[in-house]
Amino acid sequence: MMGLKIGDLYAPVPVIQGGMGVGVSLSSLAGSVAKAGGIGIISTAQIGYRDPDFDRYPIPCNLKAIGEEINKAREIADGGIVGVNIMVATRQYEDYVKAAADAGADLIISGAGLPMTLPAVAPDSRLAPIVSSEKSLQVILHYWQKKYNRKPDLVVIEGPKAGGHLGFSREEIDSYTVTGTKNYDDEIKKIIALAKENDLPVVTAGGVYERADMEHQLSLGADGVQIATRFVTTKECDASDAYKQTYLDAKKEDIVIVNSPVGMPGRAIRNEFLERVNRGERFVGSCRTCIKGCDPSKIPYCITQALINAVSDNVSEGLLFCGSNAYRATKIETVAAVMEEFS
Repeated sequence: MMGLKIGDLYAPVPVIQGGMGVGVSLSSLAGSVAKAGGIGIISTAQIGYRDPDFDRYPIPCNLKAIGEEINKAREIADGGIVGVNIMVATRQYEDYVKAAADAGADLIISGAGLPMTLPAVAPDSRLAPIVSSEKSLQVILHYWQKKYNRKPDLVVIEGPKAGGHLGFSREEIDSYTVTGTKNYDDEIKKIIALAKENDLPVVTAGGVYERADMEHQLSLGADGVQIATRFVTTKECDASDAYKQTYLDAKKEDIVIVNSPVGMPGRAIRNEFLERVNRGERFVGSCRTCIKGCDPSKIPYCITQALINAVSDNVSEGLLFCGSNAYRATKIETVAAVMEEFS
């Protein structure tokens, strides 16, 4: 199996571990994946939630935690590749990017919106936009070339089977994953063709759970894959044991598409919290200034608090984001064992 080359970076195993917030992929998981030969990714989404000052000063706590988590991951990684995932929709997005660049992140992956300003904030960093359509990549390539005279270092294609927030309408998700009226492989091939015209490496994400899934993506022309859900049920994952247990207990019918309060559809595990939200209950406390455009007076629940509850043990009152294959988890594994399968 060929490794993954991104400029002067080389990962012996062509696997990027997907960024999972809040607190699911921090230094322990990212460092362990990097040590095993892949690329470990820390999610910066509310990364400082464990700081005692977080409720009062969420953004400063997050910015401080970015460097701390990268440094801790490097100690585990033993020379491996450690990067970050930063959502474009994050308030003060540019500050997060600068903090990651200043901390020496090997790779900055950015999605949940088009990262148009990314090269301006981190011109010397390796940058990877997340796209879900050929049109999105065309826009980024044109704008980055015209404005900054540069290309991405990597393209991440995130499909409709991914976890968390999705870059598709509910109708598109259904057409790709339920009715089968569209085949997302067709879109992947178009995006890859455009990327290859520009000599860019590509990884695909969404629905990759076992080696056969990776081999299929490589057959479409991808250079590697991004995997998230499979790593949740590892010993090294930063989430609580209770969080991991929900994956082990989940059945296929428990994996649902939800309307996120930040205005995007997302994929999650059905639980008591989601049932209460569906009944019209509201769970809104103090604002933690996470996502642009969020209006606390109109949302059914605070997504930050719901995600913190989930990752911290209070799963019955938490939002449990997951990929489409979460129900396939049957045991707690080690990162090394998972990576061996993909080597």
